[in-house]
Amino acid sequence: MKKITHSFGVELDWVESFASHHEGKVEGNFIIVPKLLMTGQTYFLNCGFGISVLFVDVVYHSDIHLRRVHDKDDFVAIYYNLTVGEASTILNNAANDIGQWSNNLSFIDSTLQSDYIVKAGTETFELCIFVKKELIKEYFKNNPSLKDRADDILNPQLNTIAKFTRMSNDSYHLLMNLRTKEVGGPSFDLHLRGAVQCLIADYIEKMTLEEIVIDTINEADLNAILQSQTYLIENIDKFFPGIEVLAQQCRMSPTKYKSLFKKLTGLTPNSFFLNNKLIEAKRLLIDRQFNIMEISNKLSFTSNSYFTVKFKSFFGMSPKDFIKQLP
Repeated sequence: MKKITHSFGVELDWVESFASHHEGKVEGNFIIVPKLLMTGQTYFLNCGFGISVLFVDVVYHSDIHLRRVHDKDDFVAIYYNLTVGEASTILNNAANDIGQWSNNLSFIDSTLQSDYIVKAGTETFELCIFVKKELIKEYFKNNPSLKDRADDILNPQLNTIAKFTRMSNDSYHLLMNLRTKEVGGPSFDLHLRGAVQCLIADYIEKMTLEEIVIDTINEADLNAILQSQTYLIENIDKFFPGIEVLAQQCRMSPTKYKSLFKKLTGLTPNSFFLNNKLIEAKRLLIDRQFNIMEISNKLSFTSNSYFTVKFKSFFGMSPKDFIKQLP
């Protein structure tokens, strides 16, 4: 596995070093790397006004371990990641699966070191957006539900920005539309800048103060919460273990555990657990190896009717209707 330590940042002064570490080169706005590592398009752009972006649409042909140790602490990295294959973000030795069918949107403060590990054969489509914290504050101030706490959210003494969640359907379709454009073509920069602005604005406009937990988080606590998420996902075929059990595993009080869990995911532990049950149920329906009742029992839903209600609420259609529309 090829290991590379690098940094990101708004100013794009990291690009030459990034390309060199990949044994590649920079040509215009493209980062060209050997085909033994990956094939596809890697494109960077300064969007102005404290924003830059890295567009990645590649297939990896070698295992790669990227360690991100940033030189500056004045920005937030936002990763929209629709990878199909094996990819994970690691913070303090705790892995968090990343990709189209798992957490596909993450916000990571530039003060936090992170690792990104990709297996050969993985197809990655990712938009990495780097935004100055001062600019994010301006976005917050334009959101009525957030403007009064904008200073607290961006105050490093009060809050660490870190979240792993899922992008909205609007963001997904915007990215899919961007992917159809010719990278580097006459209008691509215009489309890319527009997509970046829309993605940032769309997410922040939909945020409410109730969704934001203003709190600092150290890497040990971060590690514990990420391990707890992994534990829940690995046990989605069982009943929810309860807050007391989960908090004890993390060596936290129940109050602290719930607060930090919601900070990182935007969800309560119970909602996170249920959502992943439903995503797994959808996968099993697509596989067609089990019927609706068998899937309900396999994933320990309390009843078939409860499974149907929750599935419809989450996906907008019942399991039966979902099966009917499968090809």
